[in-house]
Amino acid sequence: MNTLSVGPFTLAVDHALMILSLIAAMIAGRLAARDRNVPIIDTLISLALAGILAARLIFVLRYWNPYSLSPVSIIDIRDGGFDAVGGLVGMAAYASFAVWRRPRLRRPLGLAILAGSLVWGATGGALQLIGSSRMMRPDVPLQTLTGRTTTLDALARAHPGAPMVVNLWASWCPPCRAEMPMLAAAQRAHPGVLFIFANQGESPAKIEAFLRRESLSPNHVLVDAGQRLARAADARAFPTTLFFDGTGHLVERHLGLLSRATLARGLDRLSVHAPTKDSGS
Repeated sequence: MNTLSVGPFTLAVDHALMILSLIAAMIAGRLAARDRNVPIIDTLISLALAGILAARLIFVLRYWNPYSLSPVSIIDIRDGGFDAVGGLVGMAAYASFAVWRRPRLRRPLGLAILAGSLVWGATGGALQLIGSSRMMRPDVPLQTLTGRTTTLDALARAHPGAPMVVNLWASWCPPCRAEMPMLAAAQRAHPGVLFIFANQGESPAKIEAFLRRESLSPNHVLVDAGQRLARAADARAFPTTLFFDGTGHLVERHLGLLSRATLARGLDRLSVHAPTKDSGS
């Protein structure tokens, strides 16, 4: 399971675990600070914000070229562009500063961080064990706009060794529409990567009308009328973008709007997982 649905809202599991860990830290910190009269809750909220800001800053610096094309996108955190190591460094720096300013925070803050880390480690570790075998590329029947049946595996066989980016989208989905021109441009810019646009539940006529209206002509637009691909990939909200390496293993999953920078991160991870010549011999 990669997402949680609460009513009309969908949340990535790792984000939900972060919230759960913060709640655990607040409870532990509050209990430890009962007799110390220190602002532990405010400190923990500031600690979390410091981590988020540092994670965003480091990610923006790593992918400055894409962000420089549209500087306003730097503040659009919907793209999920955060650097985990940068976030940890930011939190460590803020925790050190907070304890230096108020030494009485040392024990409650330390226990709060320990509790949050234990919850994160236990829940994240359990999920890692559950998903220890990486998901393979789903082999479900899809249709081309002309009605011919195909599969992701069939397309992969026609492009041996090529990594694959599968975008699950719909024309009624605003972020899907927003990212489609960028993905179509990326398809042209990266001929060695197989970009697949798997529409979820719409008719070929409606898809073609949307593409004409938006003056888009991407290759490999497929129809997943019964949303079987979405179910196989445990995609509960759109857009969802899946990055598969040349052997068909999932190496990255992105829920929600992609930016140029988060697309670049996904493509970078495909490069890291690219098979070497020796491994293919």
